Amino acid sequence: MKLLYFKNIRWKNLLSTGNQFTEIQLDKTSTTLIVGENGSGKSTVLDALCFGLFSKPFRRINRPQLINSINDGGLLVEIEFEVGSKSYMIRRGIKKNIFEIFVDGKRLNQDAKTQDQQEYLEKTILKLNYKSFTQIVLLGANHYIPFMQLKSTDRRNIIEDLLDIQIFSVMNGLLKYKISENKDESQSIEVNRKLADGNISITEDVINDLKKTKTNQIQQNESDINTNEEEVDRLNTAIKELMDSISGDKSAQTLKELEGYQQGIERKIMSSESEIEFYEQNDTCSTCSQELSEEHKTKMISEHHGQMHKSGTALLSLGHKIDDLKSRLDYVSKVQTAITTNQNQIQAINSYIKKLKDQIKEIEAREDDVDKKIQKLKELKNELKSCMEKQEKLSEQKQLYETAMVLLKDTGIKTRIIRQYLPIMNQLINKYLASMDFFVSFNLDEKFEEKIKSRHRDEFTYDSFSEGEKMRIDLALLFTWRTIAKMKNSVNTNLLILDEVFDSSLDANGTDEFLKILNHLTGNQNIFIISHKGDVLFDKFKDIIKFEKYKNFSRIVGGI
Repeated sequence: MKLLYFKNIRWKNLLSTGNQFTEIQLDKTSTTLIVGENGSGKSTVLDALCFGLFSKPFRRINRPQLINSINDGGLLVEIEFEVGSKSYMIRRGIKKNIFEIFVDGKRLNQDAKTQDQQEYLEKTILKLNYKSFTQIVLLGANHYIPFMQLKSTDRRNIIEDLLDIQIFSVMNGLLKYKISENKDESQSIEVNRKLADGNISITEDVINDLKKTKTNQIQQNESDINTNEEEVDRLNTAIKELMDSISGDKSAQTLKELEGYQQGIERKIMSSESEIEFYEQNDTCSTCSQELSEEHKTKMISEHHGQMHKSGTALLSLGHKIDDLKSRLDYVSKVQTAITTNQNQIQAINSYIKKLKDQIKEIEAREDDVDKKIQKLKELKNELKSCMEKQEKLSEQKQLYETAMVLLKDTGIKTRIIRQYLPIMNQLINKYLASMDFFVSFNLDEKFEEKIKSRHRDEFTYDSFSEGEKMRIDLALLFTWRTIAKMKNSVNTNLLILDEVFDSSLDANGTDEFLKILNHLTGNQNIFIISHKGDVLFDKFKDIIKFEKYKNFSRIVGGI
């Protein structure tokens, strides 16, 4: 069985203690009496122990008030103890702030946070928290709260600590967190499931729309292509017919030639008219200046009239031909315009057909969009399946958690364990009460509420007793908790410090009986009694430590 074995404590600049260390060897003798006048500093050891181990004093003192008001700094407490084969030293200070744990001379977790170190010290090394420590190691008449004056929840916590079943409370707390986490995760998954379900429906509609739209667009474009290709064929046929109608046509060339002939005839007519006018107006030749006869003039005028008649007839016939050619040329021009118009239309139609074919290619290329949507649909269905599987697992987890919750709550496993120990606890309490000649039947129930009966079966409560009787009950409970802790192997310690338990509450008989109990406990125990009734108790202890005030500082003045 591992023993929490306290060896030594020293402190300085704590309360009325000055800059020189005050040191007490905690394992020197089985019983030690600490005496001194009021205000001499004899109870400082309680505050030093609690501050060193738990960072708060035993008495109701604010933490900053622990520092010696004269030196105003340098508070330091060092506690040495052993657990099994390992040696420990705790160093804690204020101004400057210090918290160090040494294991076999090596500092532990130098980079760890103070909170983490404290948790490790209490749960792993000491296996004691502040409340338990002040119930089974320290007992102060004026400044501690006896077990029977605690709330029922605090009573239960102490018992759970003693029985080492706090782990179930920790597990219960973790379980509550897990249940909350399970609930949050279930809600989150349910949201994801609904989203996946909705997205599946939307994606399926999109895929169907894409397929339907693709088919309809391709069919429409192919129909439009066929219609326009037919129109191109019709226009090409019309162009061929038009081109055939003017094929080999030389109207323009012929017209040019005829217009040349026309101009020649018109020049001849104008020349004949000029000659006729000359012979009618002149009697002399313009070339040789000879006189022209009337006969010659009449002859020449008649010849030129004849030429004019022939030319006029020819000009008239030529004019008809020219008019016919111009009509032909007008027709040819209209045909060429129609051919050009049709060719432009064919070009436009072919461009439109190309556009329709390109659209078909694009629509067919958009098959990737459908494939992507189908792949997305598969992913969504897998996600939905995963959500449903997770929901099923979470539901199974929830059932397990709820089952475990029933076991871990106060009425479950812990209560079963407490029920096993309650008869032993009550037996020990009554044993210690009887040792102090306090003959009552004292029993704690599962809610740690007392049932006290006298020999005459009168019922009492803790508050109905005198202060001396209450103290006997408090002491009986203290010894019981220490015995239970040792039995359960959660806490087995050599140290017990009682502060002024004799000075007000215990009468002479009670004191003697209590010392008998102390002597009975002194196997591996180191018991310290703090009292200001030293003269009455000197002969009852193996060692005596006396405190006094010197120049406003507390100090130990040596053995007596």
